[in-house]
Amino acid sequence: MKKLTNDFGNIVADNQNSLSIGAKGPLLMQDYILLEKLAHQNRERIPERAVHAKGSGAYGELRITKDISKYTKAKVLQLGENTPLFIRFSTVAGEAGAADAERDVRGFAIKFYTKEGNWDLVGNNTPTFFIRDAYKFPDFIHTQKRDPRNHLRNNNAAWDFWTLCPESLHQVTILMSDRGIPASYRHMHGFGSHTYSLINDKNERFWVKFHFKTRQGIKNLTNEEAANLIANDRESHQRDLYEAIEKGDFPKWTFQIQVLKEDEVEKLGFNPFDLTKVWPHSIVPLIEVGELVLNKNVQNYFNEVEQAAFSPSNIVPGIGFSPDKMLQARIFSYPDAQRYRIGTNYHLLPVNRAKSEVNTYNVAGAMNFDTYKNGPAYYEPNSYDDSPKEDKSYLEPDLSLEGSVQRYAPLDDDFYTQPRALFNIMNQDQKEQLFKNIAASMSGVDEKIIARALSHFEKISSEYANGIKKALKM
Repeated sequence: MKKLTNDFGNIVADNQNSLSIGAKGPLLMQDYILLEKLAHQNRERIPERAVHAKGSGAYGELRITKDISKYTKAKVLQLGENTPLFIRFSTVAGEAGAADAERDVRGFAIKFYTKEGNWDLVGNNTPTFFIRDAYKFPDFIHTQKRDPRNHLRNNNAAWDFWTLCPESLHQVTILMSDRGIPASYRHMHGFGSHTYSLINDKNERFWVKFHFKTRQGIKNLTNEEAANLIANDRESHQRDLYEAIEKGDFPKWTFQIQVLKEDEVEKLGFNPFDLTKVWPHSIVPLIEVGELVLNKNVQNYFNEVEQAAFSPSNIVPGIGFSPDKMLQARIFSYPDAQRYRIGTNYHLLPVNRAKSEVNTYNVAGAMNFDTYKNGPAYYEPNSYDDSPKEDKSYLEPDLSLEGSVQRYAPLDDDFYTQPRALFNIMNQDQKEQLFKNIAASMSGVDEKIIARALSHFEKISSEYANGIKKALKM
């Protein structure tokens, strides 16, 4: 029989009874096992994520089956490469105890443990987002969270923000469509959403968007189906993912990209770095690259899912950023959030730790258990040949940018073309679900805000606006 110990290996003689003065007496401060248990329990929860708090995770691998070396030198994207990964799915707005089957955007965050360091692709199950400038992000998230006055969700706040920021209309149409409540994490697509860059061995840059198309097929829930499911199982997505992998029904996604040359962006007719817009496939076709498969469940949810930390700043040679304003801000905000939630050395936790060699001069900080191996050089530059040095061969090609510094308004105010295109490809049943879902989400919303919303929907399509009016019984 194994002997019970505390966290430091000290054997516990009695784990049922506190140390007291007499059977009825007060407790002793010297009962260190009691104090340790209580103190640890007080600290069993770390601050939950401000967004994407409720999630599920699994391990798998990315398999590259097509040659795209003309676009990128990244080893992770070379033909025949198999790269281990960890993925975390999530809802966005709900807290850690929220139900899985709520109408919400789903997070689709992947950590690739590549031979050149970790590459984190932090996306969603939608190719767009509600806003295109991170200046608005904290305010937007406030509308998705609870009213600080009464701690209740507030439809009025959401629609007030959306109708005053009509760039949201594309994403709102997606969210309120029949795809707004995925039946499971396995039955939805994933997107990098942002525009990134690929760099090849000739140091040429290409703009890229990443897509993951589910091979399980798209399956979604209506509001009524979701409500019935939530009444019986608030962890439906978590249960579905875990049980599918346990029985060997490994989820798979086809990995595809869209690619534009640096000098081809004008053919889109809009800002290619605008997160509220998609690149039409008719202009920039999808290119198949490989497949993503999930084949191993986590062993400890807290250690591996809750403490998994993703950031777009984790990038590898051959893959880079773009001028996307939302991406630029996330490069800062994500690692900053992880240092706050988990600690300075969150990168040392097994789920976050790179599987490639790491050589850094970052030292100390809370909970640093790494071995320092730089010899006498704990600074850089230094005079020691065996210490880590920079390598300028990994520099990216220059990106030519110019202009005066100011708070620029977006390049266009076309809020309606892409939502209209999405609406027009919906069949009648999908349109009816859209009208019904929007009407349901407007419960408690001020009449003036509903009127403002209808004026926007009218600019998308009269059919769109009239369908919502009918659903609202106006």
